[in-house]
Amino acid sequence: MDLQLAGRIVFIAGASRGIGLGIAEACLAEGAKVALVARGADVLKETADRMANQYGKDRIWTASGDMRKTADVEKAFGDCEAQLGPIWGAVANVGIHPCPPGFEVDDASWDAGINQNLGSSFRVARAALRRMTPRGEGSILLISSIAGLAAMGSALTYGTAKAAVNHLSGELAKLAGRSGIRVNALAPGNIIFPDGDWDKRMKGSRREAWQRWLDREVPLKRFGKPEEIGSIATFMLSPVASFLAGAVLPVDGAQSC
Repeated sequence: MDLQLAGRIVFIAGASRGIGLGIAEACLAEGAKVALVARGADVLKETADRMANQYGKDRIWTASGDMRKTADVEKAFGDCEAQLGPIWGAVANVGIHPCPPGFEVDDASWDAGINQNLGSSFRVARAALRRMTPRGEGSILLISSIAGLAAMGSALTYGTAKAAVNHLSGELAKLAGRSGIRVNALAPGNIIFPDGDWDKRMKGSRREAWQRWLDREVPLKRFGKPEEIGSIATFMLSPVASFLAGAVLPVDGAQSC
């Protein structure tokens, strides 16, 4: 299926590894140009160099920045459009911040966790909408989590913020849809990739216990992979999904059913 993304520009926050990288590679495979944005400049450069060798330098653009900061977000979007052209799609793949277990979460951890998971998503979406709205087209995808669909025992800041991300996507879809822009959220389950949390757990001393948990909680009895999230995210972003708006799509091996 041709997803009609050839030549279109997709801005991806958190694109140097994991889910963001999976989305970037799927978009590139469909002929899109990608703007890769992440905080870690060294890892970002390594990722971009590899992609440039595979897909061509003219289809890769990078910027290091902190999506928690409005100035960084606006600069990244502005520089991207100045160098590549109008952004068609934007992916807010941001999240994860250390949070102590239980309810005794100190104010600093609470504020930081909510800002990292929710605030960054809003800032990326706002910057995208500021540019897409005058043009009357575009697609925004917020990366949420199944932890935001129900209380699953995750860290308080993470699950709470991701639930808010789901609501944010719906509110923005209502607002942006009138201007011809679609906003959706994708809620991944347990995704494994090198140096990610699940990769570290499965290499640790409790590997067998985690495998038993996986077999019990996930009907498909396995982890998801970044490329599996990437293919679905790319479809959701694409013009082919032109009537998909305000959706929160879980991709979790039936764990949240």
